[in-house]
Amino acid sequence: MSRASLDKDPHEVAAMFDDVADGYDRANSFMTFGFDRRWRTITGRVLDAKRGEKVLDLAAGTGVSTVEYARNGAWCLAADFSVGMLKAGKHRGVPMVAADAMKLPFADDSFDAVTISLALRNFVDTKAALTEIARVVKPGGRLVICEVSTPTFPPIRFLHRKFIAKLLTWVGARTSSNPEAYSYLAESMLAWPDQRTLGEIIASAGWTEVEWLNLTFGVVAIHRAKKPA
Repeated sequence: MSRASLDKDPHEVAAMFDDVADGYDRANSFMTFGFDRRWRTITGRVLDAKRGEKVLDLAAGTGVSTVEYARNGAWCLAADFSVGMLKAGKHRGVPMVAADAMKLPFADDSFDAVTISLALRNFVDTKAALTEIARVVKPGGRLVICEVSTPTFPPIRFLHRKFIAKLLTWVGARTSSNPEAYSYLAESMLAWPDQRTLGEIIASAGWTEVEWLNLTFGVVAIHRAKKPA
């Protein structure tokens, strides 16, 4: 597995998630001390998907987030380039499709909204992916991203950076047949840009009205934006 600070090989990343698919949701809840459920709930509120809307849940993994976002009656599609993750979530009963964020298999202006939860950092080119996502969103449509970020309180920021790699490595060694995958995830978290920098990347990809909301002291942040009408 390539280091997170280097170029990500999409095939390697997909294979990594295929390997950890069966236990990924359980491990994710353990590593986040259960906060992942609250983050999904708040992301769903920010997304505010309504009945009659079409929503693309990109890099959806097993579709656990897709179920959350469809609660109000919107049609939500789970898309991921890891077929193993999609297979692990087929019991959830939501529509699923294998798709690469760099070249989405959808027509222009297909969706009212696109959301990405804790996966944007795995894309090989963040700005290019955000530009491609804008293509498939209707004018005036919205983007909602929940992603790891930089804690705003210095003591928490210090502890987060000091222990996150150790925690993920420990979890990977005890719960996964591919412990290197969890080392990669730790590196990708620590290498990820802060809230403002990500907001600037989103804006540079053509999105407007970019804003963000810190969750859990900024360990995670929700960014939202609109496609120009």
